[in-house]
Amino acid sequence: MQNKVGNETFINNTLKDNNIKAKKKFGQNFLKDSKVLSSIVEKSEVDKETLVIEIGPGLGSLTELLCEKAGFVIAYEIDNDLIPILNDNLSKHNNIEIINKDILEVDINEDINKYIKDYKKVYLVANLPYYITTPIILGLLSKTSLIKRYVMMMQKEVADRLTSKPKTKDYAAITIAIQFRGIAKTIINVPRSSFIPEPNVDSSVIKLDLYDEKKYFPKNDELFFEITRLAFNQRRKTLINNLQNKYNKAFIQKMLENLNYKPAIRAEELDINDFISISDYINENYKEE
Repeated sequence: MQNKVGNETFINNTLKDNNIKAKKKFGQNFLKDSKVLSSIVEKSEVDKETLVIEIGPGLGSLTELLCEKAGFVIAYEIDNDLIPILNDNLSKHNNIEIINKDILEVDINEDINKYIKDYKKVYLVANLPYYITTPIILGLLSKTSLIKRYVMMMQKEVADRLTSKPKTKDYAAITIAIQFRGIAKTIINVPRSSFIPEPNVDSSVIKLDLYDEKKYFPKNDELFFEITRLAFNQRRKTLINNLQNKYNKAFIQKMLENLNYKPAIRAEELDINDFISISDYINENYKEE
């Protein structure tokens, strides 16, 4: 059956009839490609045993398909003007709660716990606002362990960073932050022409499956993430140059020698286990001056 909401004519008419336009401040670009919408839902593998979290439902194009497949949908929409439109477009579905709040400010665990007893799994499926993609992802990963799968549309450049490998131009601190928690891969590439209005960039959908149990065990998680961020502070600089912003240069040189790394090594050459070794060494041996 054709999804009436995920349709270019419907989107244009709805915006016109309600005298609204996509708002740049909320990063609004409405997905009009019904094949992409269907593919997102199919590849997310949601079913009636799934509680789905959606962020930025917009006019409800993706939401409608999620309601048809999932057990229940919690959709967060920050734009007050879209709430009556969403309520109207999704009125035939009784398995959804639309919450008019900023996802960065909600108690996600409290909202999930209202429904989780009736479902076996919690997935996030969303077309994320591109201007706050990274804060949303890192924020949710730090706030909740209840969401086990993230299926997210984002700017292709960001998706490439999240799914990259060492010794590539896209490899970054956030790559390691994601790898620390799960396995991420790109599942769909989406051209900019698939949106209204058309953005200036192409997009990708990634799937992030979190580990059932913790896989990596640095002695100090907070220090591990801090070292990773420092190491990638300026990509073209060596590890020594980036880390000496906080640590004594002689100490860093000795550490690299003791851990058998070359003096001029850069962060992009190191994998997650290397950063664990480095952060563990600093944790055990560095003394504040």
